[in-house]
Amino acid sequence: MQTFHCACGNKLFFENSQCVCCNREVGWCPVCKGIHAMEPNGKGGYTCTNSDCKAQVIKCYNYSTYNVCNRFVPAQAQPQQNGQCLCNYCQLTKTIPDLSVDGNITKWYQLEVAKRRLLYLLDRVGLPYGSDQENFELPLSFDFKEDAQPSPIMGWMGIGQEEKVYTGHADGKITINLREADPVEREKLRVSFGEDHRTLIGHFRHEIGHYYWQLLIQNKDEENFKAIFGDHENPSYADAMNQYYQNGPKANWAKGYISAYATMHPWEDFAETWGTYLDMLAVLDTADNSDLLKLPNKDLETAQLEDMLLRYEDLSLKVNEVNRALGLPDLLPETFSKPVVEKLTYIHVLIARNRKK
Repeated sequence: MQTFHCACGNKLFFENSQCVCCNREVGWCPVCKGIHAMEPNGKGGYTCTNSDCKAQVIKCYNYSTYNVCNRFVPAQAQPQQNGQCLCNYCQLTKTIPDLSVDGNITKWYQLEVAKRRLLYLLDRVGLPYGSDQENFELPLSFDFKEDAQPSPIMGWMGIGQEEKVYTGHADGKITINLREADPVEREKLRVSFGEDHRTLIGHFRHEIGHYYWQLLIQNKDEENFKAIFGDHENPSYADAMNQYYQNGPKANWAKGYISAYATMHPWEDFAETWGTYLDMLAVLDTADNSDLLKLPNKDLETAQLEDMLLRYEDLSLKVNEVNRALGLPDLLPETFSKPVVEKLTYIHVLIARNRKK
């Protein structure tokens, strides 16, 4: 993740909406593609202060109204949804939380932050995606929902039951249960499932793996996929899921899988490994831009996997020692097993072959 600079010289970060030094409003400029200070232009819009840009822009509706976004749109942009001018990232969110519920706007903000980081990384490495408005092959969209409780009257009468919302992917739609944006609830689930890490961005990176399986592999590269991850048709997903939750993960799973959950079914193995690959890209990109390490080639599109793995291992050893000094869990994996490296290699080649032209 890159950092940027305000017109006053202060460093700006990806989530900033205001410079803490000069108090200028800041945000993502869609023209020069960076976080920059924005000056009001006296016409209800703003001028990007990047001297090489000076674009005329307006705030995304979700920025100006709810402050859950920090992106601008071109001043000449036409309204898309219900007369609202949404940035290209916010256009992909189809269902937002019930904002009449206390605390939901904060949870929505956290979800949008994680979604923006996901989409930024997809753009950074050139992965294809698109909306239904663009008539994209497999339109991508997001629903942010919470479990629905029966009404008080129906509950008193003994009628109705809680409707569960499951985090997952189906035909391009990624659904995230709102409780994942609650740090207390998320930590309970992390401990309950015995996970080393459970984060919002982790959910997004996992579920987008399912999206790209359907977009890039289904009916296109299934035989090569099976050779690396196994036969996704036998056993069926339902049978594999029942087996997993009845008996737990395969024995000695760490020798061949990135996580215990990855042992459930080849689809989950792919999504877990895909999420880890995106984790590695994001960490290396951030470390390079923060001068924690230097990549020989800043272009993630042409980086060699072997070099990425070596530098990721080196960084893991260092940051894990820092965490241990504070009594915290290890932050990054130190090494990957040979079967996991083979799976990461498949994903690395798959992405290189399918980048946007």
